[in-house]
This record gives sequence, C-alpha cells and structure tokens, in this order.
Amino acid sequence: MAPRKNFRNQAKKEVKPAAVVNKNGVKVEASVAASGGGFSGTKIFTWFMVLALLGVWSSVAVVWFDLVDYDNVIGKLSAYDADGDGDFDVEDAKVLLGLKERPVSVLLREAKEDYAVKEPDAAPTPDDDAAVPLPPISDDFIPDDSRDEATHPYEDENNAIDTKGELVEKAQPQQTVEESKQYNNQPGSYNNQPGSPETKETEAESVPEPEADVEPEVESVPEPEADVEPEVESVPELEAEFVPELKAKKKKPKLLNKFEKTIKTEIDAAEKLRKKGKVEEAVRAFETLVLQYPQSPRCRYGKALAEDGLAEKMLSNDMLQKAIGTYKEASELPNATPDLIKATLKKRAERQQFLGRMRGALATLEKLVQIFPEDMALKNDLGVAHLLIGDNNSAKRVYEEVLATAPSDGFAKVHYGFILKSENKIAESIPFLRDGLESGDPGTDDGRFYFHLGDALQRMGDDSAYKWYERGHQRGHFASVWQRSLYNVDGLKAQPWWTPKDTGYMDLVKTLERNWRIIRDEAQSVMDKTTGLFVPEEENLREKGEWGQFTLWQQGKKAGESCRSVPKTCGLLERYPEATGCKRGQIKFSVMQPGTHVWPHTGPTNCRLRMHLGLVIPKTGCKIRCTNDTRAWEEGKVLIFDDSFEHEVWQDADSYRLIFIVDVWHPELTQYQRQTLSPI
Repeated sequence: MAPRKNFRNQAKKEVKPAAVVNKNGVKVEASVAASGGGFSGTKIFTWFMVLALLGVWSSVAVVWFDLVDYDNVIGKLSAYDADGDGDFDVEDAKVLLGLKERPVSVLLREAKEDYAVKEPDAAPTPDDDAAVPLPPISDDFIPDDSRDEATHPYEDENNAIDTKGELVEKAQPQQTVEESKQYNNQPGSYNNQPGSPETKETEAESVPEPEADVEPEVESVPEPEADVEPEVESVPELEAEFVPELKAKKKKPKLLNKFEKTIKTEIDAAEKLRKKGKVEEAVRAFETLVLQYPQSPRCRYGKALAEDGLAEKMLSNDMLQKAIGTYKEASELPNATPDLIKATLKKRAERQQFLGRMRGALATLEKLVQIFPEDMALKNDLGVAHLLIGDNNSAKRVYEEVLATAPSDGFAKVHYGFILKSENKIAESIPFLRDGLESGDPGTDDGRFYFHLGDALQRMGDDSAYKWYERGHQRGHFASVWQRSLYNVDGLKAQPWWTPKDTGYMDLVKTLERNWRIIRDEAQSVMDKTTGLFVPEEENLREKGEWGQFTLWQQGKKAGESCRSVPKTCGLLERYPEATGCKRGQIKFSVMQPGTHVWPHTGPTNCRLRMHLGLVIPKTGCKIRCTNDTRAWEEGKVLIFDDSFEHEVWQDADSYRLIFIVDVWHPELTQYQRQTLSPI
C-alpha cells in the first residue's frame, strides 16, 4: 500500500533540489544558483548581530580601560549644582542669583575639598608634638576701673549702644590717633586707666589660638659658626644684659578626644572657614556640627571661637557674651581633653576681662588653678586677676606661692616687686623688680616695671635708675630717659618748658594773669581745714611734708559742688574748652606747706601741658625742676611745662605756697583726637 501523504511526512522527508549546470559547466545546487551570489535575509541579520556585539565590547573597553574621564565631564556639570542635590534646577538658580543661602552641607563640602587641595600633606594628629602655646590671658583690652560694671567695650566714638543694648554705627572720620598701649603709672594701681583700648594694642605680642589641623611653623635659630662668638647688642652703661634663655619647645595641645579624631576632617573644614575670616559661615558650620555631635567638646570650642570672631566683626557685646557662655559649655562636657579645658577657660577669662567682668574672670581663673594646681603660669594669671580688682593682698599670697615653688619665675618676681613698692617697701621691691626684668620671661618686658624699678632706685638715691630708664626707652616704653609718660600720642612736639606763645593759648594765659587776685582770694576763702575741701595728695609722691589739693575739674568733668565754693574762678574758665574739656587733665588749687619735698616723677601722658599760676609765693625756698632746668614761681605769673617729663618740687620756705594748676590739651592734638582720646 502506498504511504499516506501528510504535512508531517513531508516535513521529515529530505527533498534535494535538482542540480543546475552553471556557465562554467559545473553542477551546483539550484538554491545556490538562484541566489546569484547576493545577500539573503539571514545574512543581513548575522551582520547586524556582529556589529551590535562590537558596539557592546567597545563600550566595555572604554569603561574597563578608563579611556574617557567621565568624572571630569560630570564635575563640570556639577558647578551649577549650587544646593548640593545632584542636579541643576530652580533651587540652584536661586542660589546662584543670591536669592537663597547655600546650605551648610555644601559649604562644609567645599571647605573639605579646598582643604584637601591646598594642604595635601596629612595633618598632624593631636598626638603629634608641636610648639603651639596655649592662649594667654591678656590685659590688652581691660577697661577703666572695671568692677563688674555693665561696661560696653565695643562702644566708642564711632559706635554707640542704644537703649536696647544694640550697637549703632556712627559716621567714622579718618582715624589719626596713634597712641601707644600703656598702663597706669601711679604707685599701687594696676588697672589700665583709659576706658578703651589704645590704638597700638595690635603691637602687643599675640599668641595664636591652638589649632587642631595645621602644624605651626617654628622659626629656626641658625647655629653660630665654630669658634665664633655670636654678637649681642649692648645697652650703653648697662652692665647686665638681658638675653633670655631659649625656652624648650612646647608640645602641641591635644584638643581632640578619641571620638573627635574620627570626625577631624569635618572639624577642620569648619575651622578653615573661621580662619579665612568667614565667621558667619563658620558659626553656622559649627552649629551644624554641635547638633550632629552634641557631646563633642572640640566642636563646641570651635563654635565659641567662631562666635568670638563674629562678636569682634559686629562689635557686639551680646554676641561676645554668647561666646563666653559657649566656652563654659565646652569646658564642662565629658571627655574634654585637659588641654582643651585649659585653652577654653583661659579664653573665657580673657574675654570676661575684656567685657569688664573682672570678678567673673577671677572665678574662671580660680577654677583653672583648682584643675591644674601645678601650672605656675595659671597662678600668675590668677595673681593679675586679683590685682585688677584691687586685691593686692590676695595677689601677694598667690605670687608668694609661685615663688616658693619656682623661685626663678620672672613674671612672679616683677609682680611681687610691684606689690611691695605699692606698700612703700621701696628697698625690698628693688631686687624682685630687677631680677624679674633681667629674666626676660614673657610678660616682664612692661613699661610699668621699668618705671617702678627706676623710681624705687631714685628714692634710694641710686643713680643706676637712669640706666633702667634708658633700657626702658630702648625697649620702646619711654619716649626718652626724661619723658617717661606711659599714655602717649606719637609725633607731638616734646619739650619740657613752654611759653604762652608756643602753646597758642595766649587768651587763657592773659585771663589767668589779669584775674589772679580774684582766683587767689577765692582759694584762700576755702583753705580753712575745717571745710575739708583741700585733701592730701594720695599718689605717694611726697618724700616728706604736707601737700593739699582742691579739684574743680577732673577728666573734663566739672565738680559742681566745688565750683559753687569758688564761682568766680570757675566762671573765668568756662569759655576755655582747651582746659575744661581736657579729659586727660585737671584744674585744681595746690597748697604746699614748708618742709615738703616731692620725689622726681612724671605725669601719665604727653597729651597735655600744665599751667601753674602763682597765687601765694614765698620770696625764697620754693622751686620746681623739669629735666635739668630749675625755675621758681611768681605771683600773678603763669609757668607752663610738659609734666610728662621728669619734674621735682621743693618747698623750703617758712610759709605756705599756693598755686592754681590748669591742664590744657597739647596744642598739636586735632579736634578729633581731643574728642576720641580716653580720659585719664
């Protein structure tokens, strides 16, 4: 039987096409012959697959062998990603147009990148040793007679504090005053008398804050060549040369605890903003870190430093008070390193002193000494804090403790000698003042100590006083050996004696001399001891005798009650602002009894001249020396001298001497200077 035909059997059965003879006489299959050597659909698909595979492998090769810098391309695009969200959108445009602030996260990221680019070397860890001293407590900005009063150190002639305590900026004319940073030279007083910092405070040696990220540069001292003695500049007529020994290199403070080392990069980035002067951004950056790491003392300390810098930029007492509080918070957090506690509390005490919070600063320093009882430098600072509130006895005890432990401590010696001299223990004070200055220790090169050592030597009849005055002059503390005032404006004409024509105050001089009898009569009417108007001189300037004074104007302020006792005298002076407005002077009567001698001394400032009108002058026995020129008073005549030069008075007559003292502004001071100089 023939098999059944179906599609399945047909599919299984091979069917060979008939052979075809080509033009060359060769037999080929019909299918090949039909194709004529062209491309079939199958072949096109094959080539498409080959090309596709080549493309895939090319892409793999580009990525695998890093043939294209995709990071660079993407980085260029990211320049427009201002808000850090990974793309460019409307929010980015707002930031670029200044309509929106950049997020703190972006600022921190940029600071990190900048830090990594500019400082490729690995920053030293807090365990590394480096010569970074802790910030000292400075009395650079101590206001006048501060006793925890509500002072405004940032308030001056260019800025005012309104009724709400906010600082209001005034018009600021060009500053012309160049006044040296000095200190009160009156015996027994340690306060910086002027109520505002002098304009040359920046010349004082400053110590950088401890840093957690940058190794400080230490200036190397070249070694002298073999067998060659290094030259040392000598001081004329001064046998003892002050060449301080090179101090051992201090270790870098360890401000980071174990955990904070893991976030050091973030701290460094925020710190970088602060050091670049971007204090607002630094405050925000550290606030973010404090929120993220509330138990981090270093983050809190960085926030305090940034707030401190912002307070200075804004001239804001409120912001500074906030920084003082943040310093306290940082010191009280657990796991704060000892070095951070020390640096934080020292900075807090310094800023408290700046605000006039002297007792608060004292409490802070007492806490420091309790925590670090072996640190003599902290005890020295504590002694200064006692002096600044007028507690010389407590300061004396502190320095006695320091010297018992460290007998060669120069800082303690000069301050202990200062206290002894204020107690009128002249001879005892000399070796402490001298040895302390010779030590060259930090904090000893101070005009007050040269001043008091020279003064003590003079009172003991020792001519070596002038060698020390010369040394003080060469160190920049005195204008000359003779002119030893401590609050000075540079460039003013300096001469001991002046004529009325030199001063330009001819009208005032003529008024005083024409009316001298009226002035004398009013003075004599109040000289009765029962009135109590004349008070003894209290500056410890007398070697012997009696010297009384009756003040009408002090620091440019009228003593109303006193002027009611001598109305004609005060009325004569009212129209002379060069006298009544002299904030660095006085107007007063001075009576001196027979047998009185006033030690050689100098006034506190070169900003004034002093007029003496003779009222009752004995015929002989009364004289005044200014530098090496000695003169005598005459009744009804005015003597004018610059009391910043050394002067001395003798009263060896047989009756009292009465004069009228009128201080006037130095004629070369500008009106602006007269308005802005702080009172003395």
